[in-house]
Amino acid sequence: MRIPEKPPSSQIEFNEIDEIKKYLENDKYRQAILDIYDSYLYWSELKYKTISQQIKPEILWKITKVQRNSHPDIIKLSDIKGFEFKYNLISYINKKLHEFDLNLGGKLKGDIIPEENKKQYLIDSIMEEAIASSQLEGAVTTREHAKSMLRQERKPKNKSEQMILNNYNTIKKIKPLKNKITSDLILEIHASMTKDTLDDPDNEGKYRTTNDISVVNVKGDVVYHPPDHQNIEHLMDEFCHFANESDEIRFVHPIIRASILHFLIGYIHPFVDGNGRTARAIFYWYLLSRNYWLIEYMSISRIIIKSRAQYARAYLFTEFDENDLTYFIKYQLKTTESAFQDLKNYIAQKIQEKTELYDFRKIRNTNERQIYILKYLSDNPKFTFTIKEMQNKFNTAYETARKDILYLEDKGLLEKTTSGKKKLIYYRSTRFDEIIENLIH
Repeated sequence: MRIPEKPPSSQIEFNEIDEIKKYLENDKYRQAILDIYDSYLYWSELKYKTISQQIKPEILWKITKVQRNSHPDIIKLSDIKGFEFKYNLISYINKKLHEFDLNLGGKLKGDIIPEENKKQYLIDSIMEEAIASSQLEGAVTTREHAKSMLRQERKPKNKSEQMILNNYNTIKKIKPLKNKITSDLILEIHASMTKDTLDDPDNEGKYRTTNDISVVNVKGDVVYHPPDHQNIEHLMDEFCHFANESDEIRFVHPIIRASILHFLIGYIHPFVDGNGRTARAIFYWYLLSRNYWLIEYMSISRIIIKSRAQYARAYLFTEFDENDLTYFIKYQLKTTESAFQDLKNYIAQKIQEKTELYDFRKIRNTNERQIYILKYLSDNPKFTFTIKEMQNKFNTAYETARKDILYLEDKGLLEKTTSGKKKLIYYRSTRFDEIIENLIH
């Protein structure tokens, strides 16, 4: 990602006042200027808009900045320089907040997620988030390989697998955490996220103690220098104060506050490594603690990984343009919207898959889990699995998974072999198609 061009000065010179006034009073330009405000373009995007061919881009930028600075919400985290932020509740943001309030919270779970599939969907979504969040931080593996490791509860073989396992375990235990966040809790989340993955294990669950940390792009160019390490404890205390602030003191919409918390971990950069994973975990924790239950079924990182450059630019636009958080909030809402759409598509796909199970439902005395196993074996003849893997896939007790598989083995549909320390591996029997045909008909 290229480092964005920094905006020109927004200070209006005396000889520019009449020109700016002329544009604001002209109906020809007024609507276009209002549209630019609501689209909240960064300087490098705004200067190429069509209207910039009629109004000098630098003048258009100054007009836009006047609008943005007229009534923003201010977040002053600390008296330390660089820690006063602002944001504007543009129409897009208000619209998305309303939609998310309708869809991500409340008590209508059954309307979105079929009750009988909730456990399976939850496990799948946590796996997706753990894998994508780790890949964002450098984990190298495929989704299929990573999911197999998690379902088999196999010991990680390398750093990438350890990162994914850490992420998975951390996300699973975030929900029951207390509703107030503390510095100790943040350190606990970081320690869980980074276990056995850092160059120096002593950095697990500890704030950095040096300033030899910088954020670089893929070319190795330094794009950001985090604050002095001596200020980290103070800044993280203020971070917790902002996270725990009551609505009576100051109302900040929960999704806005969660987005700002996400941003601040990256901006403060309190850890030697693992800042991104910790930031995204806290984003989840905060929304779950505010009863946005559906966020647990959504993978934000899976969307971010498809738009890494936009993710990085959202940070840099905020920093380069007077700590204007609107850029990051807008990106976060777009990401959340895409994750919600992904969830709906996933559920629709699963519902469609259920309709395709019709023939297998004709087999007497088989349950939903066994039908899924048979359908998968029919579509993937070389598929192999363990009892533990099916236990995790369907989120059942081990004995339940064992009985499911033994029943199918007794029917002649499965065969088994041993691997490693006498671990049983099940696979499709040689007579699978013949037996299925007889059972269905």
